[in-house]
Amino acid sequence: MDKLIERFLRYVSFDTQSNGAVCSCPSTSGQRILAEVLQSEMVELGLSDICLDNNGYLTARLPANMDADIPAIGFIAHMDTAPDASGKNVRPQLVENYRGGDIALGIGDEVLSPFQYPDLNKLHGHNIITTDGTTLLGADNKAGVAEIMTAIAYLIANPSIKHGDICIGFTPDEEIGRGANLFDVEKFGAKWAYTIDGGPIGELEYENFNATSADVICHGVNVHPGTAKNKMVNSMNIAAQFQLMMPADETPECTDGYQGFYHLKSMEPSVARTELGYIIRDFDRDGQEKRKAFMQQKVDELNSKLTQGRVELILTDSYYNMREMVEPFPHIIEIAQQSMMDCDIKPEIKPIRGGTDGARLSFMGLPCPNIFTGGYNFHGIHEFITVEGMELAVKVIVKVAENTANRYA
Repeated sequence: MDKLIERFLRYVSFDTQSNGAVCSCPSTSGQRILAEVLQSEMVELGLSDICLDNNGYLTARLPANMDADIPAIGFIAHMDTAPDASGKNVRPQLVENYRGGDIALGIGDEVLSPFQYPDLNKLHGHNIITTDGTTLLGADNKAGVAEIMTAIAYLIANPSIKHGDICIGFTPDEEIGRGANLFDVEKFGAKWAYTIDGGPIGELEYENFNATSADVICHGVNVHPGTAKNKMVNSMNIAAQFQLMMPADETPECTDGYQGFYHLKSMEPSVARTELGYIIRDFDRDGQEKRKAFMQQKVDELNSKLTQGRVELILTDSYYNMREMVEPFPHIIEIAQQSMMDCDIKPEIKPIRGGTDGARLSFMGLPCPNIFTGGYNFHGIHEFITVEGMELAVKVIVKVAENTANRYA
């Protein structure tokens, strides 16, 4: 445990923000640099089958320390950080023994407030690592990386804890939806795995959104504004009409739990062409198909009203709800639940209002639910994590390895 926070603070110093506009894998060089550092650490730990491939996927194995036929299990985390906020020059700060109230971030006016983030009210007495208010922290998912590495080091240092083969996987480009694209499940060698990529203490997740990206492209006509009468068709006006046709109460800021949504996440405007980038989310596969059909219906309605200009819709499925692939193997969840309870943690089984590498991997033949890291407010400058949460995540990883061995020995 001694090196857990040291590892985490070192890992967040690497700028590993992924870039969806780049087709190569990994999409940014910083991810490769961090992978090489982790590879060196794996060598120092004496792990087996260490492989950093040309696409930036890093895998290794901690061999079993017992003779019984124990199924190999895996622990997976991603190395990239989200494009939503800068991951360059991250300057974490440690708030020891938090007593409540606002936490000043850096030297500016930015604060982390329990009024805006009520979870802070539950964390009095905890040691909290925050950003300085100019970047994200990178706990998503470098906390998971640090926790896996620390748990593996702990198991090596404590051979009395019996375990089977443990497979470790660190992936690139998860935040841009490509983390599982080139993952070699067969070579990885695990019967099942856990992504360490969740939030607050106790989170255990094996269902997630069905995800679709929807690109709405509005075509107009551009001419000089001085001679535009009866000629110009401003695509931005068409885009505005379309957005007003979308349900205002079915957006991320208006939904929670099992409620799905439509989210306008980006816009590339110009007079001649405006592209609206939406994501569509629903836990139910039929519900997702209805949402896609609804968007197509609205596009058709708008096109029927336009005398000039036109709208087109491009729908692309990203991932599906892993529940249907994990539920047939209830022991995977049972082991994680028992491991948390053994660490005096109440498991909080809840749906992921997003996705993980585990969602894709589950459909690739590697059932892969998600376990907490201890972090909050991912993807923004108010991201933070507790030292206590990270330490408990390490204990759960160790206990999962031990309980798997006990179950099958």
